[in-house]
Amino acid sequence: MSLLALAISAGAGQSVAAADSGFDPDTHPDVREMLDSLAQQGLPADKLVATMRQAQLRPQVLDAMSHAAERRLRWDEYRDIFIQPARIRQGVAFLRAHREALARAQREYGVAPEVIVAILGVETQYGRHKGTHRVLDSLSTLAFHHPSRGAFFRGELEAFLQITLGQGVDPTTEVGSYAGAMGYPQFIPTSYQAYAVDFDGDGIKDLWNDPVDAIGSVANYFAKHGWQPDRAVLVEARGPHEPPSSIAFNRTEPPDTSVQALADVGIVPTAGDLEPTDDVTPLALDFADGHVRYVLGLKNFYVITRYNHSHLYAMAVATLAQRIQTAMEGTS
Repeated sequence: MSLLALAISAGAGQSVAAADSGFDPDTHPDVREMLDSLAQQGLPADKLVATMRQAQLRPQVLDAMSHAAERRLRWDEYRDIFIQPARIRQGVAFLRAHREALARAQREYGVAPEVIVAILGVETQYGRHKGTHRVLDSLSTLAFHHPSRGAFFRGELEAFLQITLGQGVDPTTEVGSYAGAMGYPQFIPTSYQAYAVDFDGDGIKDLWNDPVDAIGSVANYFAKHGWQPDRAVLVEARGPHEPPSSIAFNRTEPPDTSVQALADVGIVPTAGDLEPTDDVTPLALDFADGHVRYVLGLKNFYVITRYNHSHLYAMAVATLAQRIQTAMEGTS
């Protein structure tokens, strides 16, 4: 018998409640296949089995996935969730409390402190709200019940089990977002594996409890995705009352629309030193009163969308970073 089969056999007498969880490898062949693969990679078979027997199906996770705010809100509605006086004040306080780590992150990775802080501010309000969903339940539900992205989330579940069991962390206790994002920066597990750094040098990459590791990890993530040090994120612009239909707005692709092409339809930058041949990402942000704000996203704007593939998210991060920087300058 394989190690996994022995582990399953040894736990066969567990309670009916555990067996009815929907993820027991003894009754769920897909779960058993996943655990067998992980056991062959060296993870303890008995702990893998015990963990998945405690995983619970959470239908509300599937519902939340289909109602993300980025898909249904105007810019002014989305902005008002994150750009608040309290969040700006807290950002200033966080920046001051971790000034040394943020300065070191800027030296090593080229990412400005206010941008790192804004990511943490939007994601978890600087660690105050890291999520209420048990990560094991969310990822198990999505891995084996999502109608189209099951394979993706199975990879995330495998990575989560590798991280927690590899670090001696109980996988049944960690909480995060409904999509399985974790810790101060809300990294999904594969991003945790790829980009988390031990920035305080204590030998552990701890994004759940260590803000210094979170600071370094966010900076590393941005650097690995092509962040351009000392370059702007966006440029304001003006344009017609109605967005021209010939322009593709609010995409999260690399900048591919020339400044000249936008000028030809009446959209021109109001600041910066862009050349006509420069490529940008045109944004048309809508408001409740019907007016449109035009913004030109630069390469760093695109990098922010690698963290979350939403132009609204990137605008919120850029706006919060600017407000934090302004507040810091006003109190220095």
